[in-house]
Amino acid sequence: MVSEAKLNEYLAEIREHVCSCCAERPPGGPPCVPLGRPCGIELHLSSIIDAIHGLNADWMKPYLEHNRHAMLLVQAVKTVDERHADDCQMV
Repeated sequence: MVSEAKLNEYLAEIREHVCSCCAERPPGGPPCVPLGRPCGIELHLSSIIDAIHGLNADWMKPYLEHNRHAMLLVQAVKTVDERHADDCQMV
């Protein structure tokens, strides 16, 4: 399970690199759910992160088969993971 702080970091990275390219985001979004636009990323963020980590593939094909906006989404998640890679090595 991902901590709340790390989920927020994933969400910030996703909003910058995925949501900024979303054709369905309402004016003023993100966040989109409070503006009346259901967003799968906002509603299912924890499950999406778990799914990406569960696949743990170096190739994009497995991600593309399981997620919409997959390439941008996976890149955002991997960026946060890389930021924290050194944290795991220090423990």
